[in-house]
Formats: sequence, structure tokens, C-alpha cells
Amino acid sequence: MPAPTALQRNPEGLQETQAHNVPLPEDDSGLVIAEDASNIPKNPQALPLSTAGLADTEMPLVDMEGTPRFAPEKPTPTSHHVQTRKVPVPPHRMSPLKREWPKIYPALVEHLKLQVRMNTKSKAVELRTSKYTTDAEALQRGADFISAFTLGFDIDDAIALLRLNDLFIQTFEIKDVKNLQGEHLSRVIGRLAGKDGKTKFAIENTSRTRVVLADQKIHILGGFKNIGIAREAIVSLILGAPPGKVYGNLRTVASRMKERF
Repeated sequence: MPAPTALQRNPEGLQETQAHNVPLPEDDSGLVIAEDASNIPKNPQALPLSTAGLADTEMPLVDMEGTPRFAPEKPTPTSHHVQTRKVPVPPHRMSPLKREWPKIYPALVEHLKLQVRMNTKSKAVELRTSKYTTDAEALQRGADFISAFTLGFDIDDAIALLRLNDLFIQTFEIKDVKNLQGEHLSRVIGRLAGKDGKTKFAIENTSRTRVVLADQKIHILGGFKNIGIAREAIVSLILGAPPGKVYGNLRTVASRMKERF
């Protein structure tokens, strides 16, 4: 309890000294000072919206139904991701690959914009995308092209895989149709080829496909429907149908295809 003779300090003066002792912030950009409080409306919903910041942004257009129509997105540069593919080459196709290499790599480099090299040590062809590659399916199409050549197709027929999108390769074996062994298997292969390859050429020209007879495996290159026509003729020959009957069926199919186109 203070002494009765002590001087009493004015409470108002105490508040002024406390106000002077409060440290002020160095940056006063966040302070809002109202010069005239009488101009501030009492209802906060009555405050007008400021359109100064919206003047620089583009407002979306609205159609008759009230759906906003935004402007198309500007193209942004995408990061380049390098992808590689390695296609093995059988030993008996290495010599044809080296011989036809001046025709193979220009189709991959100039048409598909791929980087390619022939690895003779691992006996494979290595493909890689580059920053100039624009087609997302270029690597797969290049691998299909090399695979078609390694299966035994001609270089000109294999290049068609790069230029056309509706070409496919189907492979099946003779034993998938009929289990044959020994001389019976050799006889069937001879019947599929024909004398001087006439039967195989007749099937190719009629069905507009390319057929490769590689021992017990049969590879067919062409469109989806054309592959079905060639496969049906080959299966008929494997099952023992006379070649004359197969030729007659091929003529009928060829006439229907001409009428269709």
C-alpha cells in the first residue's frame, strides 16, 4: 500500500507512456489507416468490388446457355524422354542385313527421325528416339520394320510397314494346323511353294499379301482381311486340298474383291 504522502500518477498519462513504449513495425505496408471513418459503410455487403485487378485478365466468354468458353491452351514445350529398343537378328539374316543396310537406315532416320545402329557384336539393331522424333509410334513402327526384314521379307515389302498403318504380320506353324513329321512335312512345304514358287506367288497376287515359308513357320504380311484370305488358302493346302480347288477358290475371292473396289 503506497504511503499517504506519495504523489498519485494520472491514469491518462500512464496510458500515453505505454503507447510510446510499444515498438512499431519496420514495414508499414500491411497497415490500413482509415482517414475518415465516416465514409466506411456499416453493411460489409455494400462494399463495391474493385475491378482494377480484373482488367488485365481475360474474362471467359459465355454462350447462350451460360457455359463459359475458354480460349485454347497455348502449346507448352514438353520434356524429351529417350526411349530405346533392341531388335535381335538371327545369324542367317546378318549377311542380308549388312548388304541391305544402305537402304534400311535412311528409312528409319529420314522418315521416322530415329537414331539407329547395327551392333555386330550382339547381333542386334538398336533404335533410339531423338529430340527430332515427332511420332509417338515411331519406335514401335521402326522395330516392326526391322523384325519384318529379319523374318525374311524383302526390303521393299518391309518398308511398306513404315508408310502404311493398316499392315500387319501374322505367323503360325504347320503343326498348329496339322501335326506332320518326316516326309509328310517336307511334302506339305513343297505343296505350299509349288513348282518354281507358282503356288506361293498365286496366293500372294490374289490376296495382295506377301508370304514367307521359313521351314515349319509361315509369315504373312498384309492387311487384316487379306491375311485371312491367304491363311485360308494355306490351311486348305496343309490339310490336303487339291491345288486346283484352291486356285478356283482364290479366283472367286479375287473376283469378289474387284467388284468390291
